[in-house]
Amino acid sequence: MLLANNLSFRRENQTIFNSLDLSLSPKKIIHLYGNNGVGKTTLIKILADVLNSDSGEIYWNGKNIKKNTYEYFSNLTYIMDSNTSNNQMSVIENINYWTKLFSSNIKSTELESVLKMLFLNTKKDIKAENLSRGEIKKLELIRLVIEKKKFWLLDEPYSGLDNDSIVLINETFRNHLNSNGMIIFASHYCPEIPNIETIDLAKYANN
Repeated sequence: MLLANNLSFRRENQTIFNSLDLSLSPKKIIHLYGNNGVGKTTLIKILADVLNSDSGEIYWNGKNIKKNTYEYFSNLTYIMDSNTSNNQMSVIENINYWTKLFSSNIKSTELESVLKMLFLNTKKDIKAENLSRGEIKKLELIRLVIEKKKFWLLDEPYSGLDNDSIVLINETFRNHLNSNGMIIFASHYCPEIPNIETIDLAKYANN
């Protein structure tokens, strides 16, 4: 279980958000919502422990993530809005790299099926630098099935995706939740997923 207490963040003289609490348990999904500048990406980075909050603490299974980094990151897949693929490597080379990096036991048939569903099966030998924005996003999201972690933390996972891919991502989210997974994502898009909790960060700007 993830628990965040009294998180706040200031940038120069502006309070981005203040006194923010959230809790995430298995089978639960949280949608971080709001206009640009309300702190969606900032909060995602704080939850990923790549940015420090000005106040508050985050706990994983009752332990502060600052003192429990191994267990926390062993359960976390963090996907940023920016491209983390190697642009000089092909689609399949990036996938093979991630598979080895995370010691994944994913089967080649499963990967092939995912590539086909995302319409990347004909792009396997193309360098990442030659992919469209939407194709890059789909390549990044393949890490979810490669890593097979319990907690997914995503910044703008729907950005650049076509309608068919959005439907597939929503189905992937639902399947993960049904397998006791946990998801927090930031997006302007509001997916139709049962029991989704939406947090409007604008409400925490001046508390």
